[in-house]
Amino acid sequence: MSEQNHPNHGLTHFDAHGQAHMVDVGGKAPTHRVAVAEGRIVMKPETLAIIQSGTAKKGDVLGIARIAGIMAAKQTSNLIPLCHPLALTRVAVDFELLPAENAVRCEATVELHGKTGVEMEALTAVQIALLTVYDMCKAVDKEMVMQGVRVLEKRGGKSTN
Repeated sequence: MSEQNHPNHGLTHFDAHGQAHMVDVGGKAPTHRVAVAEGRIVMKPETLAIIQSGTAKKGDVLGIARIAGIMAAKQTSNLIPLCHPLALTRVAVDFELLPAENAVRCEATVELHGKTGVEMEALTAVQIALLTVYDMCKAVDKEMVMQGVRVLEKRGGKSTN
């Protein structure tokens, strides 16, 4: 049956009967794999100033958010049901203050040498880092908005962009 005519339309996490399953990567060759994801959180100018000055009541917002993002990448398979547990070799979470947009941009880079990609780990790192910024600043700004979370780059394996 061609992928076009397949009832799952090419979705890899469903078997021929439409049942969810973890994709078998046993036959794939290990390669160096990298994924980069980004997102941002938009806030009031006063909130951005608090983050920049390091005067938030809960402490160093971006430092704690960075650790949260790293921890999240390592826990992705516990959070997303059909993700493989992976031995990550690198997780980097970086932030950029964007005063013109009253936003903080987060970028996560995740790497491994393995049989499956790491885009879910990079996306999870970004989301949890941004949620941590929200959590640490919600006392002064309950109107923050997380947006634009997406994969920027994926390298390694069969599908590279």
